[in-house]
Amino acid sequence: MRPKRIGILTSGGDAPGMNAAIRAAVRTAIHYQIKIFGFKHGYNGVINGDIIELKRNSVANTIQRGGTILGTARSTEFKTDPGMAKAKKTLKKHKIDALIVIGGDGSMKGAHEFTKKYRIKIIGLPGTIDNDLFGTDFTIGFDTAINSALEAVDKIRDTASSLERLFFIEVMGRYAGFIGLAVGLAGGAEDVLIPETPTDINGLAKQINRNIKKGKKSNIVIVSEGDEAGNAFIIGEKIKAILDEDYRVAVLGYIQRGGSPSASDRILASKLGYAAVYGLKKDMHGCMVGEINKKIVYTPFEKTYSRKKKIDPDIYTIIKILAE
Repeated sequence: MRPKRIGILTSGGDAPGMNAAIRAAVRTAIHYQIKIFGFKHGYNGVINGDIIELKRNSVANTIQRGGTILGTARSTEFKTDPGMAKAKKTLKKHKIDALIVIGGDGSMKGAHEFTKKYRIKIIGLPGTIDNDLFGTDFTIGFDTAINSALEAVDKIRDTASSLERLFFIEVMGRYAGFIGLAVGLAGGAEDVLIPETPTDINGLAKQINRNIKKGKKSNIVIVSEGDEAGNAFIIGEKIKAILDEDYRVAVLGYIQRGGSPSASDRILASKLGYAAVYGLKKDMHGCMVGEINKKIVYTPFEKTYSRKKKIDPDIYTIIKILAE
C-alpha cells in the first residue's frame, strides 16, 4: 500500500552526498503527494521524537553541501529492545508508515532488526565513504572521499619529491580497503596496505630499498587504517627498524568525510533518493536501493551487511606493476 507519511534519517558516519539524497527523497515524495518528515541525529531522533516536516524549500540550496542537514549519530540505545520500542511509539504517534534510512552497514543492520521486530516498512540508501556495502557498485560519499584524499596525496608527493623522503599516508578504511586502493592507483603510490590482504613488512622494506637505489625521489605508501600490520605510525617504525630510513606520516582522517560532494556522488545520491521513494510507493521495503552496472537494484537488508563486498584484485596488481 502506498505510504502517506514517510520519515527519513541519516545514521552513522556522515558522507558527502547525503544532503543530495535527502533532497531527492523530499522532492520525489512531494511530487507523489506524500508527506515527508526528517528525524534529526539518526535513530536517536526516532527514539526521542526529534522530528520536522520537510517541505520543498527545506532542501533548497543543499545539493552542493557536505555533511547532513538532519545531523547524524551512532545510537547505542536503538540496539536495545526499549530503544526500539520508543522508536516504534514515535512512528505511531506521528503516523509515519514508512522510513528511509541513509547510512552504512550498521545503519542497514539496525533497519533490518527494526523491521523484523515491528514490521516497519523501511528502505535503505548506502551512505558511507567506505564503499563496503554489498548491493551497490558505489556508495554515496565514496567518490568525494577518494578525491579529497587524492588531492592531499598529490600535495604530499610534491614535498616527498623535494625532500626525497619516504611517506606513509593513512586513509580511512577500518575493515575495507576500497579507499586505499582507489587513492593508491590514482595517486601513483608505491604500495597500498589494506585489511583484505596480508602485509609483508620485510617485502615492503625490500621494495622501498630498491626504489631508493633506483633513484626514486619519492616513495609513498598508502595505509588503510585497519591494516592488520598496524596504522601508518606503527608500520613506519617497523620499516625504519629494518632500513634505518627517515620517514614521515600523514593521517588524512576526517578531511575525507567533508567537503562539497562530487558530481558523481550528487548524481548517485539523487538517483537513489528518488528510487527509495518510488520503491516505497510500489510497496518495496526491507531492502537497500543501490546501483549495479548503472541499473537500480533493491537488495534485502541482511545481504547488504552479511555478505562481504570484494575488492578488485586486479587493481592491487596494477598498482604493484606501475610502481616498479
